[in-house]
Amino acid sequence: MREVSYWTIFRNYAEDQLKQALNAFGHPWELNPGDGAFYGPKIDITIQDALRRNHQCATIQLDFQLPQRFDLGYFDENNEKKRPVMIHRALLGSLERMIAILTENYGGKWPFWLSPRQAVVIPVHEALNEYAIELQKKIYAAGFQCEYDIGANDTLNKKIRNNQLAQFNFILVVGEKEKANGTVNVRTRDNQVRGEISVDDLLVKFRRFQDEYVKDTEKEF
Repeated sequence: MREVSYWTIFRNYAEDQLKQALNAFGHPWELNPGDGAFYGPKIDITIQDALRRNHQCATIQLDFQLPQRFDLGYFDENNEKKRPVMIHRALLGSLERMIAILTENYGGKWPFWLSPRQAVVIPVHEALNEYAIELQKKIYAAGFQCEYDIGANDTLNKKIRNNQLAQFNFILVVGEKEKANGTVNVRTRDNQVRGEISVDDLLVKFRRFQDEYVKDTEKEF
């Protein structure tokens, strides 16, 4: 590695900057002496899986070596050429590992903002199938993962139970009254009945749950 003095000069400064960033973050962190990469200091995010095993996932790294190897430079406000510092950022680390850890942790009960099955629309009888499909399309168009269950072979209670076992966060039941009022009757995957709500108000709640990463949406509904 060329320009060893470059690393020597900026090492302490770079480490101090990372420490300040972690302090500003406001959550506990600890120093791991001697574990820095050969190209510069870094921040590693370590999480635990369901068995309390530690996994290093996300990372932010300062790289002093690649700018030297590629002879990168820029001109500052005084028109003097300077060497930049490269920042590596991996938001998740290994995507497959992150998905495996999350899947194991949640056991299929995904929080709303991560869930591939956020809602399902179930009509009380076949005459409302078309309305259920229209409602599903509206919720899906609003940016949420929504399906419908219009199968003719199961009773309403059986459909509700099947979709609860499939871990849909919310089961939206529609009958003639809901169609006339522009509402849905909401149940959770834990079989909690939340009652009737307008479709527009439902979408407002869904947006908040998703935008604010609400953990237990079924209780907050």
